Amino acid sequence: MTDGPVDLVRLEGDGNSVVLRITGTDSAGGVPGGVLTGVLVVDTRFVKGSLDLWVFPEDLREWQEALDALDAGQDVAWREFARGPALFVERDVEEERARVTVKDTSGSLTSVTVTVPLVDSWFDDAYARLELVWKTWPAAEGGR
Repeated sequence: MTDGPVDLVRLEGDGNSVVLRITGTDSAGGVPGGVLTGVLVVDTRFVKGSLDLWVFPEDLREWQEALDALDAGQDVAWREFARGPALFVERDVEEERARVTVKDTSGSLTSVTVTVPLVDSWFDDAYARLELVWKTWPAAEGGR
């Protein structure tokens, strides 16, 4: 277990990053046991921004499915129909890169796309981050 924030999503490299940092829990959201709170941060030499968001247990299950699809070489859309920002990842397996698009269709009505390296070793780390989130916030694990 950890006492501080946990990065659920960390796509970074070549001066670009997209990070979803889980910061704690909130009793709101209509979910027994509450929801996770987080901040989605995009940081490039050209664009910097962040959005606060809630992460529901269903979001974590869907992130697991997205990781599985990415690992199989597929493109993914995560949180596409959720309130708040969505994340789209398009893989270029041959170049070991990904185009990551963050769309905020419910708030700022803004989207940004960054390119980051996406090598095979990234997946082990990504699965470990997801598992750490499940272990750190057991209330979320109840929805597993």
